[in-house]
Amino acid sequence: MDLRHDFERAGHRLRRWGSVPPFALAPLVLIALGDYTYPGGDRRLDAPWEGFCLAVGFFGFGIRAFTVGCRPKHTSGRNTHSQRAARLNTTGMYSIVRHPLYLGNFFMGLGVALFPHQLFFTLVYVLAFWLYYERIMYAEEALSRAEFGDAFELWARVTPAFIPRPRNWTHAAPPFSLKSVSRREYSGFLNLIVFLFAFEFAGDWVVTGRPELDPAWAALVALAVVAWFTLRTLKKRTDFLDVSGR
Repeated sequence: MDLRHDFERAGHRLRRWGSVPPFALAPLVLIALGDYTYPGGDRRLDAPWEGFCLAVGFFGFGIRAFTVGCRPKHTSGRNTHSQRAARLNTTGMYSIVRHPLYLGNFFMGLGVALFPHQLFFTLVYVLAFWLYYERIMYAEEALSRAEFGDAFELWARVTPAFIPRPRNWTHAAPPFSLKSVSRREYSGFLNLIVFLFAFEFAGDWVVTGRPELDPAWAALVALAVVAWFTLRTLKKRTDFLDVSGR
């Protein structure tokens, strides 16, 4: 079996396993947090660094939100078992990068990986992300290539896989829909906040030797949890977040 088939099979397996492989980094998280110190050894720099990490994570979430908010129904996306799309998605974020959702995932994870401000941990995250998602993207593109043929080849020829090319921008046909984002991305928002809070809480505990609950972080987590329950309830029990054509 050649490498193309190896990559495709690996991508299918990784996609089925979902979030299990990333948890293999858990031992490294413990090592990184075990040596945690405030940036520059100065607690006054802790809040600005936390804000920076949060901004990086929100940047990634924003990429995902904008992608999902402008994506019409029945267009190509994250399928690895079969391609169910009626047409290839080549506008909006998909006009400047072939995998905008995974680009968003990268920055969301990077915000968390930067938190311990340890270079080795950040580099391991980048390498692990590359090895993990490269195969998933390959599998998804194999399905799109089989389904859309020349249309996919023409799009892929001018659209980078992962590093955006802004000059290629083409406006998405449907306008941005906040309801569509709220219906699909509430879990990702909660996960980002919870992971960052866990790092912040553990880091302070390591440095001070006792658990400390930062009021600002507690409020942010509470807000994220309330938003999660509210949006999940609206999605499961009402049609308030349903958008025609999405």
